Amino acid sequence: MIAYLNGKLAYKSPALVHLDVNGVGYEVQISLHTYSRIQALDQVKLLTFLHIKEDAHTLYGFFEEAEKAMFVALLGVSGIGAGTARMMLSSLTPEDLQRAILMENERMLEGVKGIGAKTAKRIILELKDKLKKIKEDITHLSVAVHNTMEDDALNALVTLGIARNMAEQAIQKVMKSNPQTQDLEELIKKALKSL
Repeated sequence: MIAYLNGKLAYKSPALVHLDVNGVGYEVQISLHTYSRIQALDQVKLLTFLHIKEDAHTLYGFFEEAEKAMFVALLGVSGIGAGTARMMLSSLTPEDLQRAILMENERMLEGVKGIGAKTAKRIILELKDKLKKIKEDITHLSVAVHNTMEDDALNALVTLGIARNMAEQAIQKVMKSNPQTQDLEELIKKALKSL
């Protein structure tokens, strides 16, 4: 098993990268979430998962441990393959996906291309208990990365069930109209009013 690759990005696209590790080029499949994190980088360390099928050996890469853990968890659900798991992680962040499963938000899961009502129910049924165990790890990782007032407000709004993109727009709107805002609670309240 290849745990990670650390090297130079010889080629990158939203779906895959070619990673040059000491002269050996690895083709690594990635999600849009990982692509957004590595887009501006030339050198990168990707956590990897080698998916072996009878007709192919495919390497999947992840910028964060939380995304890799979610990918592996999704592969454990019957009927979910690597392509569908990658599609889900391209549509939703690992934190949003975890939240949707823990809060049994079938609509959010159905919003992902290729996920119907039955599949959404199966994902929730099979992963809800497993994700409770790894919730602390993902939450800890996201708190370590995001520590500004705006990020805290975004996490609060998403926890309240507001779509991430709508919450981001509301926070940006409040910060543009009131750049002097220093209170987290005030920012959240104003963002809620602007929705």
